[in-house]
Amino acid sequence: MLPTTESRSSATSSDPSGRGVAVLDVSGVDKRFVMHLQGGVELPVLTGLEFQVFAGECVVLDGASGAGKSSILKMVYGNYGVDRGRIVLHTGRGTVDLAGVDPREILTARRDQVGYVSQFLRCVPRVPTLQVVAEPLLERGVDATVAEERAAALLTRLSIPERLWGLPPATFSGGEQQRVNIARGFLPDLPLLLLDEPTASLDAHNRDVVIDLLREKCSRGTAMLGIFHDAHVREAVADRLIDVASFTPPAGGVGSSPIAGTAR
Repeated sequence: MLPTTESRSSATSSDPSGRGVAVLDVSGVDKRFVMHLQGGVELPVLTGLEFQVFAGECVVLDGASGAGKSSILKMVYGNYGVDRGRIVLHTGRGTVDLAGVDPREILTARRDQVGYVSQFLRCVPRVPTLQVVAEPLLERGVDATVAEERAAALLTRLSIPERLWGLPPATFSGGEQQRVNIARGFLPDLPLLLLDEPTASLDAHNRDVVIDLLREKCSRGTAMLGIFHDAHVREAVADRLIDVASFTPPAGGVGSSPIAGTAR
């Protein structure tokens, strides 16, 4: 199916297909970086950013390197602030504007509502792999035995042999570390999951395993926002594409902001 284009005016907080209120509703967001070591020069990155992600769909940020895709994920996750606009999360726990809350509320949202699979695994050194993967469930009060059983199942599915589970991930290869990272991010079922090139370091077999995991997440109602440079993965999982370049301010002015969508 050829991609369709939605105008900014068509973006609302309710979806006409009947999916209800968006899990993630980004509206009117501007972002600039201030280069403090270069005399305070301001670098506009994004302007008028707006899009929605609904439960059970995977929306992919599309655009060239440097367009601002990773910056969008970091704004949603609370690593970057915004200069203007709203990043509203609607879940069973209520509604929160992630662009305007204090750090403690951001941490609570990360624990209970927003998952993130980054490009690189970040964890406490010398902690065994099984505990690294189980940690998100343990933080939510899940019984340790149950959490480790679920972690073990995901590690097995991602081809991490049991003999490695007692070792810290720092001793692993890059591809093994990324599979541990994926297992850790996919273990809890949260309303929103952010993905920054999760398959970049994977072989074909494990890439296909991740595609299956993504589809299963969607079927359970998780809303997903991701970056996938691998065309095979993108075509396999994307429900809609967002053209990030259309929200990037060109020299001397601001362009339009269409949103492109394509059926899976």
